[in-house]
Amino acid sequence: MAQDLLRGERVLAFDLETTGISTNSDRIVQLALLGVDSNEAPIHFETLVNPRMPIPYGASDVHGIYDADVRGQGDFSTIADETFELIDGAVIIGHNARNFDMKLLGSEYLRMGKLPPKPKVVLDTLEVVRRLKIARPHNLGALCKRYGISLENAHTAAADAAAAMLLFWRLTVDHPTSFRKSITEVERWLINGEIKSDASVLGRGISDLSLVDPQGKIRRDGDQFIVAFGRHKGKDIGQIIADDANYLNWLLSPKGIEDDSTRELIRTQYSL
Repeated sequence: MAQDLLRGERVLAFDLETTGISTNSDRIVQLALLGVDSNEAPIHFETLVNPRMPIPYGASDVHGIYDADVRGQGDFSTIADETFELIDGAVIIGHNARNFDMKLLGSEYLRMGKLPPKPKVVLDTLEVVRRLKIARPHNLGALCKRYGISLENAHTAAADAAAAMLLFWRLTVDHPTSFRKSITEVERWLINGEIKSDASVLGRGISDLSLVDPQGKIRRDGDQFIVAFGRHKGKDIGQIIADDANYLNWLLSPKGIEDDSTRELIRTQYSL
């Protein structure tokens, strides 16, 4: 199933080891991108990175990377271009990759004054197990043990990336009906749950969701606000915040959403 879903795409398992858990202020100390290009040529990019700051002992105890290990390495700027070329437009697979690895990576680019790469989709195995209602614990080590996936050298970027790739494959095999859709539909399911399009013959479509604004441009699905028009039709505004800041700025202007109270409600809901 995973092979059919991903055929013809550049598919990369992605993981970072870092100085800590803040996606805004912590830095990368190791990066791994493992997988295949769209022509099935193998890709293996793994490197240590000098964070230009001391690595806290607590972080080193987890991943085993110390200041001495990165002292002779280049900082992130030395790998930024190659990393961008690999990730931009690729299918990225990782465990908690959307909310941690991709966000921290984005901070590294923004710190340099550059825009981060934009993957085609992020297929996050943490989101997958939650959507499939797999029993806890959901950490990568416990899941690998449950599914018989070897995770030697855990908490090194390459080992964790490879394990996430194998975990994703196993989940598609065990739950094939959840992956009988395009990769963009799979990502939408991971982020938003099942929100069926209006083109669906059966099931609840966007038009069935309650109105937020009088024009019906924004609909409510539980705690989520769903865009009901344009190129991001069917997406939760939270996803647009992460993926398309320029569109979000337009959407929150009178040219996008005419209703003043709706624009203010969205800003409040998403802490904008």
